[in-house]
Amino acid sequence: MIYTDAHLHLQDPRFSGQIDDIITTMREAGITRCVVNGTSPDDWPKVSELANRHPDLITPSFGLHPWKTPYHDDRWKETLLQYLDKHPDACLGECGLDRWMKNPDRQAQEEAFLFHLALAAERNLPLSIHVLKAWGWLINLLENHALPQRGFLLHSYGGSLETAKELLKLGAYFSFSGYFLSERKAGVREVFAQLPLNRVLLETDAPDMTPPDKYRPYLLSENTNHPANLPSIASGLSYYLQTSTATLVSHMNANFQRFFGVESKII
Repeated sequence: MIYTDAHLHLQDPRFSGQIDDIITTMREAGITRCVVNGTSPDDWPKVSELANRHPDLITPSFGLHPWKTPYHDDRWKETLLQYLDKHPDACLGECGLDRWMKNPDRQAQEEAFLFHLALAAERNLPLSIHVLKAWGWLINLLENHALPQRGFLLHSYGGSLETAKELLKLGAYFSFSGYFLSERKAGVREVFAQLPLNRVLLETDAPDMTPPDKYRPYLLSENTNHPANLPSIASGLSYYLQTSTATLVSHMNANFQRFFGVESKII
C-alpha cells in the first residue's frame, strides 16, 4: 500500500543530521507524499530546501503558527508571499488560534489567521489550521469571512462531534494523528468514527504527537515521532473504525488528492 501524510515537520531541528535516513525509511514504508508545514519565517527556508530536494515526496506549506505570533512583525506577510511565488504547489499553514498557550495575544493571532484565511480564499489554497481551546472563536471567524472553495484542514483534530458537524458545513477536513491511539483519547476516536470518511486524512505531525508504543515500529527517541510510523497509525485507526486498513488508506489517499490537489503514487 501507499500512504500520504497530511501534516508533519521534517524541517524540525530534532531531525537534524538524520533527515536523509528518515526520508529513505519513509519511502521504504510506502509513504509517497507528505505535506511539510512551516511555522514561521525562521523555518520556511528549510521547508523550501527540502521541497526542492524531494519534489516527488514533499509538498511545502508555509504559515505562521499562533505560538510564533509574538516574535514576528508584519514583515512575515511579504516573506510568505515570496515563498508562495517560489513554490506554485505550496499550501498555507500551519496557522491558527490557540487559547491553551500561556498569555495568548488574541488580537495578533486573529490578525495572522485572517491573513492566511483571506489568502487561501483568494487563491483557493489548501489551508492547515491549528486550534486549541478556541473552537467557538474559529467558527465565528470562518462563518464571517470568505473561505477557500476546496475547504480547509483541521490538523490533529481533537474537538467535539458537535463542533465537527459545524465545521463540516463550512467545508472542513479533519486529520487523525497517532497520539489519538492512546487509551485516554477514546473520545477523539469516537468522534472520528462518526465523521464521513471522505473528510478524513492521516498525519503523523512528526516529530510530535508520538503514538503509543504498539504503534511505533520506528524509534528515534522516547518523545520523537518518526514519520514512517504512518502505516502503523493507519492500521490502528482502521481497527477503531471497524474497516480494513486497505479500505481506510484508499479513502485517505483519495481525500489527500482531492484536498491538496496532489496525486500520491510510487515514482
